[in-house]
Amino acid sequence: MKIYTLQAKQNLPISLEEAWEFLSNPKNLKVITPDYMGFKTLSGDDRPMFSGQIIQYIVTPVMGIPMKWVTEITHVQDKKYFVDEQRFGPYSLWHHKHFLKEIPGGVEMEDIVDYKVPMGILGQMVHPFVVKPKLKEIFDFRRQKLIELFGEFKG
Repeated sequence: MKIYTLQAKQNLPISLEEAWEFLSNPKNLKVITPDYMGFKTLSGDDRPMFSGQIIQYIVTPVMGIPMKWVTEITHVQDKKYFVDEQRFGPYSLWHHKHFLKEIPGGVEMEDIVDYKVPMGILGQMVHPFVVKPKLKEIFDFRRQKLIELFGEFKG
């Protein structure tokens, strides 16, 4: 069983409060997801984030095939971190930690995603050519979108 890890860090020239307000609001996930993914929240984004929250989405990650994705917010520490875990969706495992830390001139945002692709050895074979580049593309899009929304960190 192969578990992969994706890590991403980004500094933003905004306050910790502003970063937390934006990133911990489930409705904003659509804003930082590429349009071609057809991201749509079905339920669970009607309240501020809390531990135990179930959020259901439709997403079109590959070949235009819509797929239901259900995540649970398993941990929340106000203005520090939250964790979402896939309960149903395209991965065999998806555990996404979001950390925020105040730094001079802004905030550091760090994501650590541990994930496992389905389909055993076949999934592992296509991972470097399909899954890994797709995740990188999604996180690169998010990085650019956050710069558009909040400006570039000059720190």
